[in-house]
Amino acid sequence: MRLPPSQELEMLRRSAAEFVDREIRPNVRQWEQEGEVPRALFTKLAGLGYLGVRLSTQYGGGGQNFWYTTALLQEMMRCGSIGVPVAVMAHAEFATMLIQKGGSDELKEKYVRAACEGRMIGALGVSEPDAGTDVASLRTTAERDGDDYIVNGSKLYISNGTIADYITTAVRTGGPGHRGISVIVIPADSEGLVRKRLQKIGTHASDTAELFFDNCRVPAENLIGQENDGFRLVMSGFEGERLVLSVIACSQARLMFEEARKWGHDRMAFGQSLLNFQVWQHRLADVLTNIEAAETLTYRAIECYVNGEEANSLISMAKLFSTEMALDTARECAQIQGGLSHMEDCLIGRLYRDSLALTIGAGTSETMRGIIARTNDLVGKAP
Repeated sequence: MRLPPSQELEMLRRSAAEFVDREIRPNVRQWEQEGEVPRALFTKLAGLGYLGVRLSTQYGGGGQNFWYTTALLQEMMRCGSIGVPVAVMAHAEFATMLIQKGGSDELKEKYVRAACEGRMIGALGVSEPDAGTDVASLRTTAERDGDDYIVNGSKLYISNGTIADYITTAVRTGGPGHRGISVIVIPADSEGLVRKRLQKIGTHASDTAELFFDNCRVPAENLIGQENDGFRLVMSGFEGERLVLSVIACSQARLMFEEARKWGHDRMAFGQSLLNFQVWQHRLADVLTNIEAAETLTYRAIECYVNGEEANSLISMAKLFSTEMALDTARECAQIQGGLSHMEDCLIGRLYRDSLALTIGAGTSETMRGIIARTNDLVGKAP
């Protein structure tokens, strides 16, 4: 993927590439076995300004646009583990971005600054056992009690859920539907909050948790924006999340392609390399064509997003196409490696099982198709 010409972007890319080679790549397998990214990594990333690339300079961030997040993501994906960039993005792009968008000056000073400096790690708490993409159906409640809110309910599939210091949480403060939803920052050490780590088949370096709130008391001043006006805030955050996953999918697919091409040249069968067989030349040609198409669509969506244009439909297209493409690429690249692709030591094998979450996170492929249909006049009229 080619970024817009910029000396600053190129400097970020080179610096990030060196950091990944030095600090991340040698440790990925250990972090996957441990099921989390160590806090020390966040501290080191903060020292280079990577935790707050898009956050406000007023609170220690870089104040840059999404192209800088794109460059950072592309280099981090070279480490060979989706879990590492997911953990970093869940903190910086998902949980903390909502505080910056709608939080009070006091909340920003307390949490955004700490996030940029790596002193606190954030998580975004939206999904529930009965409400994933359907945010308007969430059931976790927050009832006002004097200067506090009392939170009851649960959250599911929360990235950074067990390592976070704060959870930017969507709760129900009003009646049913989207008009009764608010967003509140819940400190992870709050009494009444219990966290349970979940065992996943992929993205092992990113911890994922189920959260339980039992009369969890949270200061009312931790409310982000206005009460019952949180649905709009959550929805606005989804655009950035979907772009993150689009870039991750494209970067991962290209990494798998490069591995498959190298294997195709080196692996001998029936007296010649695999890439001397036309069937594999053509299959990998199709893979590369689809990667290029996904990257181009993702870049167009990012450009509209950065320019402040209406981009919901394009972002949904990019997320749909790139994540489905990554799954297809994984299958093709695993096939050329044969039995090796089923081994945990195989990079393509690990990326293959990591790919399974891409078409689900930040909105399923089915949800993306629904958004595309609604925003492009593809919904039929009622009889």
